[in-house]
Amino acid sequence: MSEGRVIGVDLGDKRIGIALSNPDRTIASPLTVIQRSGRLHKDIADLVDDWEATAVVVGMPLSLDGSKGPAARKARREAEALGAALRVPVETYDERLTTISAERIMSDAGLDSRSQRKVVDKIAASILLQAWLDRQAHKNADTEHADPPSDEPQ
Repeated sequence: MSEGRVIGVDLGDKRIGIALSNPDRTIASPLTVIQRSGRLHKDIADLVDDWEATAVVVGMPLSLDGSKGPAARKARREAEALGAALRVPVETYDERLTTISAERIMSDAGLDSRSQRKVVDKIAASILLQAWLDRQAHKNADTEHADPPSDEPQ
């Protein structure tokens, strides 16, 4: 399994949620919220450097049926631009329902709507990143348990 921290990015029109994994890539935690500005790529590059991240995962807002609508196409373009600006790999990952999950978690915790607005983006980013981390761990486990290739002709 690859090592090094991963940064999760939940793109929004006004705010960008940022999450961070631990170095072992097993746990994602909310990190910060960045206000959207012309410095977005620089701000994320600074976080990559500060945390010595080895990859960035950008949320892909697919439609409920899995199709790519206007928001997903916009996120794809932004992820590509971010990939060109960073020195680490950038990939996208399905973020369907992450904001709804984050809002539910915060409501269950008793946060009022004003408090929720301040943190919902970074919590959504951590849900997205945790799903990506879990998927990577599952893929790695499948690879480790696969039958070794046979030298015998089929």
